[in-house]
Parts: sequence; C-alpha cells; structure tokens
Amino acid sequence: MIRIMVVDDHIVVRSGLMALLNGKNGMEVIGDAADGREAIQKAAELEPDVVLMDLSMPQGMDGLSATAELKKQMPEVSVLILTMHDDEEYLFRAIQSGASGYILKSAPHDELVTAILSVAGGSAYLYPTATKRLMNEYLDAMKNGESQGTFDTLSEREREILSWVAKGYSNKEIAEHLIISVKTVETHKSNLMEKLGLKTRPDLVKYAMKKGMLNFE
Repeated sequence: MIRIMVVDDHIVVRSGLMALLNGKNGMEVIGDAADGREAIQKAAELEPDVVLMDLSMPQGMDGLSATAELKKQMPEVSVLILTMHDDEEYLFRAIQSGASGYILKSAPHDELVTAILSVAGGSAYLYPTATKRLMNEYLDAMKNGESQGTFDTLSEREREILSWVAKGYSNKEIAEHLIISVKTVETHKSNLMEKLGLKTRPDLVKYAMKKGMLNFE
C-alpha cells in the first residue's frame, strides 16, 4: 500500500481527497493536517510514503516551509504539491524546497493518481505545461550562454554575495555581515552580474534559486 497524508487548510478538500484516494490503486490515506506544522508532527508519527501538500495555508505554516522542513527531517518521504497556483515562481520554489512533484488542483483525478504513483516510485512529476515551462527556461538559458561553467567562474566571495543579495539584503547590510567595505560589495556584485549576464535583482533571485542557493524555511 502507498501510505498518503493530505495537507490542506480546507476540510472539504481534505475529505474529498481522502474519499477519492482511499483504496484506489493500492493507496491508503493514513492521516490529514490543516497546516504545515501539524503535517510535520503527524508525518513523524504516521510515516507516510507520500504527502499531498497545499501551498497556501494562511493560518499556519505554509506548504513551502513545511516541505523544506519535512524533507530535512524525513528525506525518504515524497512530497507532491497539490495547488491552485499555476505560477512559475511557486513552481521553482516548490522544486527548490525539495518537492518531488507539482500538480494543479484543477487536474483530472486520473492525473492526480498518476502523479502519486510516480513520486511514490521515486520519480518526479510535473503537470504538462510546467514541464514545457521548465524546458523553455532551460533553452532560454542555453541561448543566453548560461551554464554550470559560467557559475564556476564565480569566486567564493562572489557566490557568497550573490546569495545575500538574492535574499534581499542591502549592500550595507552585506558589508557589515562580511566585514568588508560597501564599495567592495558593490564591486563584487558588479563583477558577478557581468559574468552571469544579469541586470536586475529579480534576475539574481531567479538565478540563485535555480542554483540551490536559497532555502524557504
């Protein structure tokens, strides 16, 4: 049996998913939770194989934070994001947080079952348009000359500053933390942006996210 836990702040959604999945294709829903913190606690007790995780749970820990913490504590658990957000930013952040799959709540029931079977078997699953989006991102990066080789040209200090900038820290705050001058920070920042072919802070955030330099705890 594939042991499943459902995490969503709407009890109607949780109940519907439990009724839909229980006993189907060798699946058993062993528990549910209303927010991320409760999910982490129950997962430790119940040891599910797959956690269906909503992203937006405003009254408690959100799905991204919960996924990151859950994968840290129980790396063997597969997390499948089940959300209404058909959004590139959420997609990349979910992958970065450690999710094994990402599927929309509007997907047909059969597709949800397929996604669960995929992540339970150790594979990744993305809904079709998300796969296309990631492929386009990769092709765009190749056209722009972005590669691991480009990243390898960054010095350790430049990578460090890239991470701090992407997390939203100002040049002054970075300088104080690293005990260097603001001018030195600006120089490193200018050099790394030139090497990577990036022009804005959002570009840096996106790049750092893809390179695994941000966490979402």
